[in-house]
Amino acid sequence: MSVLSVAVAGATGYAGGEALRILAGHPGFEVTCVTGHSSVGERLGSFMPHIPQYANLRVEDTTPDVLRGHDVVIMALPHGASGALAAAIGDGPVMVDLGADHRLQTKSAWDEFYGGTYYPAWVYGMPELITGTGPDGAIRREREELRGARAIAGPGCNVTATTLAIQPAVHDGLIDSTGIVADLVVGYSGAGKALKRTGLLAAEALGSAVPYGVGGTHRHIPEIQQNLAHAAGLSANEAARFPLAFTPVLAPMSRGILAVVSAPLSEKASSLDDDEIRASWARAYEGQSFMVLLDPPDMPATANVLGSNAAHLQVAVDRRAGRLIAMAAIDNLNRGTAGQAMQSLNIALGLPEDQGLTTIGVAP
Repeated sequence: MSVLSVAVAGATGYAGGEALRILAGHPGFEVTCVTGHSSVGERLGSFMPHIPQYANLRVEDTTPDVLRGHDVVIMALPHGASGALAAAIGDGPVMVDLGADHRLQTKSAWDEFYGGTYYPAWVYGMPELITGTGPDGAIRREREELRGARAIAGPGCNVTATTLAIQPAVHDGLIDSTGIVADLVVGYSGAGKALKRTGLLAAEALGSAVPYGVGGTHRHIPEIQQNLAHAAGLSANEAARFPLAFTPVLAPMSRGILAVVSAPLSEKASSLDDDEIRASWARAYEGQSFMVLLDPPDMPATANVLGSNAAHLQVAVDRRAGRLIAMAAIDNLNRGTAGQAMQSLNIALGLPEDQGLTTIGVAP
C-alpha cells in the first residue's frame, strides 16, 4: 500500500499532538497538513517541539476546503465542532473523530448529556469492545465492524478504561449490572490544553486531588452504558439497564487513568471460585495483543503504560462485601485517545493492527 496523506485538525492540542507523535513513527502515513484556530500561521514546532520532523509545518485554518484533499483526516476537536466539519468535508477522505460528536448511537443520550445538533454515530473505534456472542459461541468484537470503515468515532478516554475493566463481567453475567460503581484517577491532560483558571493551575493542582463531573453529570456516562449494553449482546436502546455511579478524580500527574470498577456479584459468580471468575477476563482478551491481564498479586499502575497503547488489567473478588473489583490502567492520550484511534485506522485500511504502536511503557 502506498503512503497515505494525513491531515490533523486540532493539531496543537493534547490529543492532536499525541496523534502526530504516533504518526511520526508510522510508515504508512505522511502528515501533510495540520490545522488549528488561534494558532493559524504559526510553526507547529512552537507547540510540539518533541516532534522535530513536523516542526516546520505551518498551522492552517480548520476549514473543509483545507482538509478535503487528504487521504485521512483526524479531527481532535472539542465536542460540537467535528460533526458539522465532517458533514462539510463529505465522503472523500477516511475520517477519524477523536471528539464526542459521532460516539452516541441514540439522540436522547446526546440531548441529555451534550445538547446541540446530533450527528449519527460512526463505527466505534474500540477493536476489543465485546459486542455479544456469535452463533458458534465465540465472543464478537467491534474489530469486525472496523474493517473497511470510512468514518471512525474514537472513544472517550474514561470510557475506554471503564469498559475494558468491567466488560468481561457483563458479558459473562458475573455481576448485578444495576450496581456498577466506577471510580477513576485521571491525569490532567484529560482536561484538555486550554488554560482554565479554577483548579487547573499548577499552584492549585500539584499535591492535590479533586473529583469532577460528579453526581451522574459526566458526559462519558452514556457512552459507557452503551458499551456495556453491547457487551451484554443488547442494543444501545437498552443502555439504561446499566445505571452507573461514575466518579473521576483529577490527580497531579500529566497522563494516565486508573479505573477501579466494582459491582455486586451475581448468583452465578457467587458459585464460582476466584480462578473461574478470572478466566472470564482471560477468555475476553485472548489474542488481543494490547490487553495485558496481570498475574496476581500484581496491580495495574499508570506509570507502566505511559506512552503505550496497552491496557493493564486485573480482577479481584471481595467475598466479605460480595463484590467484584475490576481494574484497568491506560495512558489517556494513547490507549484512551490517539493510539486506539490509530489501531482502529490500521484495521480499517487493512494495515497491520499494531503498526506505529507499542505495548512498551516508559518507566520510571
